[in-house]
Amino acid sequence: MKTDNAHDDDEMRPEYRREDLGTGVRGKHYQAYTESNNLVLLRPEVAQAFPTEEAVNEALLSLIRIAKASTRPTNKVRSSERSERRSEPVVGQARDRGGTQGV
Repeated sequence: MKTDNAHDDDEMRPEYRREDLGTGVRGKHYQAYTESNNLVLLRPEVAQAFPTEEAVNEALLSLIRIAKASTRPTNKVRSSERSERRSEPVVGQARDRGGTQGV
């Protein structure tokens, strides 16, 4: 059985000297860590459905692919503009449907 003597005193071992360790900088790697890691907490029911990190990533990537495939760019035109466009003749198109061509 191990004895927990290390926690009894906060002194460093004699072979280490504080001067050799240099000065510590608080938060030195914090920004790099937050940029490279994205920790997300899942609800318990979601965690049961996706037991591994790979399962979550695969499901989310699949959802992204489906979303990209199902969306298409649209030209949203207001109904008032739509009716104006229908009434204006296109250049070179006949004004009446009697078969005469516009000049």
